[in-house]
Amino acid sequence: MTISEWAASYAAGVVSPLGDRWRHVQGVARQAERVAAILPADDRDLLLAAAYLHDLGYAPSLARTGLHSLDGARHLRALGHERLAGLVAYHSAARVEAALRGLAVELADFEDEASATSMALTYCDMNTGVTGEAVTLAERLADVERRYGAGHVVTRSVRQARHEIERCIEFVETSLRGTAAS
Repeated sequence: MTISEWAASYAAGVVSPLGDRWRHVQGVARQAERVAAILPADDRDLLLAAAYLHDLGYAPSLARTGLHSLDGARHLRALGHERLAGLVAYHSAARVEAALRGLAVELADFEDEASATSMALTYCDMNTGVTGEAVTLAERLADVERRYGAGHVVTRSVRQARHEIERCIEFVETSLRGTAAS
């Protein structure tokens, strides 16, 4: 069994009861399958696994801090998946939300590899809508604000992290164009 097969099965058990959250996760996984070709062969399956697991921390049984990326990462570490834990911990500029929530020290317990794989995970998450459809970053950010409200910590964090997220999106799109040209 590959790591992504395990992750898909595990996430189905933990995240599927969350309705639209599970549809979002499945959409992120579809994006990961599409963009994985830009990564070294060894990281392609890992990206897909991280896509399935990135929102694990929303599960009520795992939620502890209010920062889903940290809660999911802690759970993955407890299961022995350290690299996946780091990818989940820092996806979609979670560092900004952690700082706003006063959880930066706790998040720093995980390695931020700042790699093509982590950038691809952010791309996949931020280009997938709440019910799994492909969206633009502008549509995704508008939806976050609509769902959470303008003053909510999640809305403020993605607004503050927009430049970093845009950098990830540009990296992936440029890499995809390069892959298509090869």
